[in-house]
Amino acid sequence: MLTRLSPLTELATRLRTAGFPLATDWRVVDTWFRSWADHPELRDELRSQLRSLSARQAAKLLRSSRETTTHFAWCLLDSPTDPFSFWLHEYKAQEDWREGYADSVHNHRYHFCTTILRGNYLHERYETTHDPRTGLIDSAQLRRRTLCQAGACATMLADEYHRIPAAASGTMTFLVKSRPVSTFSLSYDPRSGIGHRHVPVEVRLGELAERI
Repeated sequence: MLTRLSPLTELATRLRTAGFPLATDWRVVDTWFRSWADHPELRDELRSQLRSLSARQAAKLLRSSRETTTHFAWCLLDSPTDPFSFWLHEYKAQEDWREGYADSVHNHRYHFCTTILRGNYLHERYETTHDPRTGLIDSAQLRRRTLCQAGACATMLADEYHRIPAAASGTMTFLVKSRPVSTFSLSYDPRSGIGHRHVPVEVRLGELAERI
């Protein structure tokens, strides 16, 4: 008798047995993700998983999760042996947002696929130009603006730029991320025209002693 896999186990198993480096062909992952993401039991499984966490599992989840200026990023699965990780993003009420990354024009160090579990957000995609001297973004042109509702899916590659200027209170999304394909990401504030480079602490660690 075959035992039916839970939605998260089903996706993790498919990604672990892909037979190719996920980050090199993320469009294939996007195809798999879109056909999987409308799973009717996904939200129920996420609820059940969170309610059944042991004290040790909850502590591990908290250590790996973080707060950003616009949302809480909850790490559901991040094993060093996996070429991917699972995340739950919980958006703050709009009045609690601070200027920061999600509402700037930015890219990421990794590829990702996402689906909205509840709520909605305004999603903008951009074309950017870069200063040849610094490599920073020096202009951004809006290419497409979409109000994404619950059930919508999206994929972003590491060299693509987007912005989420607004989200309904209580909006939650599920994401699968590739491992980083770049050592930094970029952001740009359209109002000030200022660009930034973001380098995570783990990349900086190797040179820390020399900077003292």
